[in-house]
Amino acid sequence: MSRNSVLLVDDDAVFRAALERHLDREGYTVAVAGDAEGGLELLHERPFDVVLTDLRMPGVDGTELVRRIRQLDPEALCIVVTGFGSPERSVQALRAGAFWFIEKNYESLETFGMLIEKALGQRRLSGRNRELQRQLQVRYGFDNIVGHSAGLRGTLDEVRKVAGSDATVLVLGESGVGKELIARALHYNSRRRDQPFVAVNCGAIPEQLLESELFGHVRGAFTGAHRDREGRFRTAHLGTLFLDEIGDMTPNLQAKLLRVLQEHEFEPVGSSTPERVDVRIIAATNQDLAQLIRDRRFRQDLYFRLSVVPIEVPPLRRRREDIPLLVEHFLNLQRRAYPDLRGVSDFAMKRLTEYEWPGNVRELENLIERTALLTQKGWIGEEDLPRHVTQERPVVERFALPPDGVDFSAVVDDFENELIVQALEATGWNKKQAAELLGLKRTTLVEKIRAKKLEPSS
Repeated sequence: MSRNSVLLVDDDAVFRAALERHLDREGYTVAVAGDAEGGLELLHERPFDVVLTDLRMPGVDGTELVRRIRQLDPEALCIVVTGFGSPERSVQALRAGAFWFIEKNYESLETFGMLIEKALGQRRLSGRNRELQRQLQVRYGFDNIVGHSAGLRGTLDEVRKVAGSDATVLVLGESGVGKELIARALHYNSRRRDQPFVAVNCGAIPEQLLESELFGHVRGAFTGAHRDREGRFRTAHLGTLFLDEIGDMTPNLQAKLLRVLQEHEFEPVGSSTPERVDVRIIAATNQDLAQLIRDRRFRQDLYFRLSVVPIEVPPLRRRREDIPLLVEHFLNLQRRAYPDLRGVSDFAMKRLTEYEWPGNVRELENLIERTALLTQKGWIGEEDLPRHVTQERPVVERFALPPDGVDFSAVVDDFENELIVQALEATGWNKKQAAELLGLKRTTLVEKIRAKKLEPSS
């Protein structure tokens, strides 16, 4: 196991020798210099894991040495040793880039080793964080978003143009198209990439909980609030807050969100003290916000604040040429568990590219995962695909209007009933899957089934 290296710079020869012997016994490789110039010469010859420097030395003092070392290596760990109890000069050294300072003490040399280990631990943690950030930037880089269709490339061109700004972005698209993937690409290709990315699904959290989730609360704000709680806005400070399913937010919360966008401040639940935040907002929805505005269910002023840059993600059925690439991408992920998977047959791929994909990329990913689990090796054939994918899609014939007219509501109602029953039968009366086939919310479909009193055939 390699020994960590330490450079000790001190004009006190007695103390320098004592500390060198102690650090050597502690397992460090130690080099010494009697002044800053000598230390800089050694640093130009080789890097050191930690530099220990006296604060007061003839010529270049410890603060200036730290500044020069940090110019050579911005990640250098410098610890300043002071023998004169000068807190002002120690603070100056910290501002110059020192990790910490410690008083010179012959009787407790073990403290130096403890501080060095703390500094090295901080470096390892910072290194892991940087590697995680690098991996996230690679994962959510533009080249890692699968597809080469004109529609997707156009979307990514827009993302590239606005990623570097702090503009509020509204990501539009159907359920499952990858709106959060676009939001993460915006964040990890921005100047905020090293700060938090915080995602909140506004449609999955009840209103009474969502306010506390977003803005936090103070102790005693409501029953069960036994302590202060930090909200997502505070967690995302200096980073990005992604508000998914923004169309499901209640008017009361819409008003409070508008205030944050306008004033850059909010009040935790139960508090009258405003808190300021620096957060970039990215919102997303699969709903028609213009219709919600007409229905007075969404604030127009909030819409204008959120849609500074609207970005639409095309549905999978409008970029069918991307389907083979996505299939291979998801198969490669499954091959980690099932290395004997060969691929998808031509006939099966034809079915996949002809299917409408109401659940978009998410539905395709889930289908490949399920099919790989059931197949595990060889080729995935047409017979391995779900029935609702391989069955012939019904062709809706052009309706011929009779000369004496029709009962419009009755015709539309009959046609709607037929579509709902077909979707339910195709999915074995699985309401969630049927809703995806019809491009409806599950709750909307359930309401229609209840109102129309549709029942499965015996």
